[in-house]
Amino acid sequence: MASLQQKGNGWYCQFLHHGKRHTFAVGSVAPEEAKAKAAQVDYLLLRLRQRLIELPPGVGIVEFVRNDGRPPAIAAVAEGEPKALTLVSFRDRYLDTHRESLEPRTIEGMGLLFKHLLGALGERFPIRELKLANLQGYVDARAKAKGMGGKRLSAATIRKEVVTLRTAWNWGAKMGLVEGRFPYDGLRYPKMVEKPPFMTRAEIERLVAAGGLTSPQVAELWHALYLKADEMEEALEHVRRHANHPWIHAMACTAAYTGARRSELMRMRVSDVDFAGRTVLIREKKRVRGKHTTRRVPLTGRLAGVLREYLEGHPGGNVLFCHAGEVGRSKKRSRTTGHRGDAGRPGTAAARLATVHRREEPPLGMLTEDEAHDHLRRALSGSRWSVIRGWHVWRHSFVSACASKGVDQRLLQGWCGHMTAEVAARYAHLYPSVQADALGDVFG
Repeated sequence: MASLQQKGNGWYCQFLHHGKRHTFAVGSVAPEEAKAKAAQVDYLLLRLRQRLIELPPGVGIVEFVRNDGRPPAIAAVAEGEPKALTLVSFRDRYLDTHRESLEPRTIEGMGLLFKHLLGALGERFPIRELKLANLQGYVDARAKAKGMGGKRLSAATIRKEVVTLRTAWNWGAKMGLVEGRFPYDGLRYPKMVEKPPFMTRAEIERLVAAGGLTSPQVAELWHALYLKADEMEEALEHVRRHANHPWIHAMACTAAYTGARRSELMRMRVSDVDFAGRTVLIREKKRVRGKHTTRRVPLTGRLAGVLREYLEGHPGGNVLFCHAGEVGRSKKRSRTTGHRGDAGRPGTAAARLATVHRREEPPLGMLTEDEAHDHLRRALSGSRWSVIRGWHVWRHSFVSACASKGVDQRLLQGWCGHMTAEVAARYAHLYPSVQADALGDVFG
């Protein structure tokens, strides 16, 4: 259902379409008029779901419902006037078409790319008139922009953004929305900087202690961290003792002993753990385009023990790692909602409680990415393991630990699934001490 929010004197309408939340401004109108607009949005979305109407080519869902199902572009066509396909309409059509076939994180990344494009070219930019000069201006502007940690965006990131737009263009050409080749011949990028190889904690600490590194460079080094086997066990034990929920330690152990990605861990089902067959089934989305595939990783005795203990208190349902329904002080899973913490928060307790109401207990289901990241960060906070940047460190550590023991690269590829050639090259190393011992055996 469409919902309304009042900010200042204006109203905003929110609704879900294909699992994504959209918002548009209704304006400074009376409450009755705002409610009528929300009802109209619900009606249009219902007719779209029932396939009684269709979203016209080149028209975004927000533009469609905001204009009561007849946006200006449609009216212009009805009157025989040529329609200029805008960048924002092209974006909405492309994302809506691919929303069900791609991972939410991929759709989120595409949306971020188009957000940058809209900022550079404008929402009303006619996409059919895109030229090399427009793309070069975009690349030059992005090369000067700052990303996470205040560092400049890498050439690899900018190239990925342009490739995403090229993919959207090629799709639009097949749909008849644009014509001709994507105009990127002759496009120039800034020089690429190779990412550092994955390193142990001791290596990173020595480089940081040597000095001369900026904060973004230090942060990049910690993103390349992998833990040695004994460090991994110590970090997992810390998570076990400080985790606020049982699934956190079990999920971290599964990541450390299988090399699974965070998104793959979140999709795992209880039935994917085969204790009798001593395997764990990993559900993939990256290995084969347009197809959900799986791979199997051996279930070690240590991981089997952790998962058996965890499943004894599992809250139910078929999702392996999940919350137990109600979670206090959670934005999504607390028993009440409507608490206000913004600048317009009422001064009296009675006025504050007036906006609070009880809600139904959230159903058991998949964790969100934010929940997984936040709870791991909380478990590690304040310890020597707070340098761990996220769930990917377990995957790095798994591959590095196996490589240090001489595990065949083909086995590693089968256990870890899809990885780019660049990432595979960063993984292709042993512990520094093992490398030194190997060279010492040759030359003494």
